Amino acid sequence: MGENLTISTDFLIMGLSDLPDLKVFLFCVLLLIYVLTLTGNMAIILVLQMDQSLHRPMYFFLGNLAFLDICYTSTTMPKMLQILIVKEKAITFIGCVTQLYLFLAFVGTECVLLGIMSYDRFLAICNPLRYMVIMNFKDCAKFASASWLCGLVNSIIHTVSTFRLHFCGIKKIKYYFCDIPPLLSLSCDNTIINEALLLSIGVFIGWTPFLSIIISYIYIIVTIMKIKSNEGRQKAFSTCASHLTVVILYYGSAISNYVRPISTYSLGKDRVISVLYSVVTPMLNPIIYTLNNHDVKNAISRQIIHRGKP
Repeated sequence: MGENLTISTDFLIMGLSDLPDLKVFLFCVLLLIYVLTLTGNMAIILVLQMDQSLHRPMYFFLGNLAFLDICYTSTTMPKMLQILIVKEKAITFIGCVTQLYLFLAFVGTECVLLGIMSYDRFLAICNPLRYMVIMNFKDCAKFASASWLCGLVNSIIHTVSTFRLHFCGIKKIKYYFCDIPPLLSLSCDNTIINEALLLSIGVFIGWTPFLSIIISYIYIIVTIMKIKSNEGRQKAFSTCASHLTVVILYYGSAISNYVRPISTYSLGKDRVISVLYSVVTPMLNPIIYTLNNHDVKNAISRQIIHRGKP
């Protein structure tokens, strides 16, 4: 039996918890989160498409963000739910490769997209006269395409380098999906190149957008403080508050999980941290953008009233 597991190409995913008493509870909670994530983000996309007043650069990027949240939660959560309720922990080699590639592609794209969204807010508040010249539809499409390209290339590099390694023994992933750190911990090979790639590319696709966000918001805050009227300051800040909240939640957990030395990893603790950006944040994003954004709230109200009319 041990020999069969050793030569098997399948991986075993241990999931979020090994405690039987918690599995039903976790299944119900995760299923609710997944349904709320899909419903909330699909609702955001529909409202953005249907309401003409939201056909602006900021909301074009928000639509991309909502689509990304749907994609990468759908990459991991169905398997998480299956492990909890069906107790089927095996995932094929191809399934693991596909899951890692898609997850890294979507997460990398979101990192870059959040940086682009901060640049959009910087232009809108700090350079409003040139805003519509720079952020026209054609250029918005280019910015969005660039974020997707960065995410896809990043994912190809990491996926190829990870699965060129040899995995020995029982391939038991002490995690709830196929991710780089738990896979590297299973390898019999020297993983120093993989660790260097994770850090170096992570700096480019994680820290670089994050630093650009910080710089953008320094300029934005300075500009907002120069606005004389309280109403003007409040309106300017309200357009940034939702994005800033998402950035703090997403980057705070994602960067700590990837852009640091592998020697500091603890799969038990990192499993909890990764839940924040891969499960909780996608669910909260529609709520955050709805509560903090008057334009989106008004658009949702208009659509509800419009649909409610006979």
